[in-house]
Amino acid sequence: MTPEQIVKKFFEEVRSGKNPDYATELMADKVMAHQVISEEEITVIRTPKDYSDHVKEMVDAYGNFSLEIQEFMVQDKKVYVRWKQVGTHVGEVDGYQPTSLPVIEIASAVYRIEDEKIAEYWIQIDRAGIEIQLNRNKSN
Repeated sequence: MTPEQIVKKFFEEVRSGKNPDYATELMADKVMAHQVISEEEITVIRTPKDYSDHVKEMVDAYGNFSLEIQEFMVQDKKVYVRWKQVGTHVGEVDGYQPTSLPVIEIASAVYRIEDEKIAEYWIQIDRAGIEIQLNRNKSN
């Protein structure tokens, strides 16, 4: 598979929440995950199982959310994706009790492919926007 096909399949199957365990087919055994949280870069090692569990937690928190790819670019072995995820706050999120109100996430990532697997990624999520929505939902 090409880098484009791998990342598209990753979004269709794994990141969408439809088949999180398929991460074992698309991710290397150890993936370098670079995350930006409040302008601070943090790098963690993720396994396909870790990622699968993370997606399952999102499904528990936001139900069967929709995932729309808004931008998709490929350059050699790197693939850039920007997406919009819309779910319903049905499970506890960072201490916020469920409100059954919508929550929208806007995020982007660059995935590096090596040996036909995702080996590394750099991700930015509008965490402040999610926090504002959860606070607004709490007060309604």
